[in-house]
Amino acid sequence: MGLKQQLQSSQLTIGSWVTLGHPAIAEIMAAAGFDWLVLDMEHSVLELGEVQTLIQVLDGRVCPAIVRLTSNDANQIKRVMDAGATGIMVPMVTSAAEARAAVDAVYYPPRGNRGVGLARAQGYGADFRVYREWLQEQAVVIAMIEHIRAVEAIDDILAVDGIDAFIVGPYDLSGSMGRPGDFEHPEFTESLERIRAAGDKAGKPGGLHVVEPDIAQLQRHIESGFRFLGYGLDIRILDTVCRRDLATARKLTDS
Repeated sequence: MGLKQQLQSSQLTIGSWVTLGHPAIAEIMAAAGFDWLVLDMEHSVLELGEVQTLIQVLDGRVCPAIVRLTSNDANQIKRVMDAGATGIMVPMVTSAAEARAAVDAVYYPPRGNRGVGLARAQGYGADFRVYREWLQEQAVVIAMIEHIRAVEAIDDILAVDGIDAFIVGPYDLSGSMGRPGDFEHPEFTESLERIRAAGDKAGKPGGLHVVEPDIAQLQRHIESGFRFLGYGLDIRILDTVCRRDLATARKLTDS
């Protein structure tokens, strides 16, 4: 079962973020068993050539590669999809019109308006027909809900045909409320519940990015009903484990 079918059936999936360009990072995280990995072009220095290399690594591990874009840009969408991405994660979607624009940029006419070219995704020209069928059946489009304006328009955004799932960007959402990083504030928690309820109503799974690798927080969001969750990212997982284990080791040597 592909990721798109898992989303359609609202199965719980847990993914993570890749921001470092070394292929071994993506390979290790895919081998660990994440259901999908986001290759982050928005908040990293990853360039398109590096992203394609990482996609190739994830293909070898049969792990869906979702590219988080720098913006809702049709040309960038076309290029990352031509590189072989399973789908896209679109930052700062605040209206149905923006959601439709992203979907249109993923799909070929007549469904969308993506320009047709021959690159890695199309088998360098040898598998265009195969790719065209795959695109219709397997490509995924994830809307990032990370502004209070998006919360106000959430029903319209999720009603757009072709939006397969959504994910909350907690830092930007709380920032748009004037409280960056305050995830316990009532306005933030009430917005999360409003978003979750809208997802249930639309029949589209969603969740949020648990940026710090905190199992208790992840469990809380699973129990609240979210089904599409990001857990940590390469740099935070590495930093957290190093600091935690080294602190424990220091205590052992001090005793």
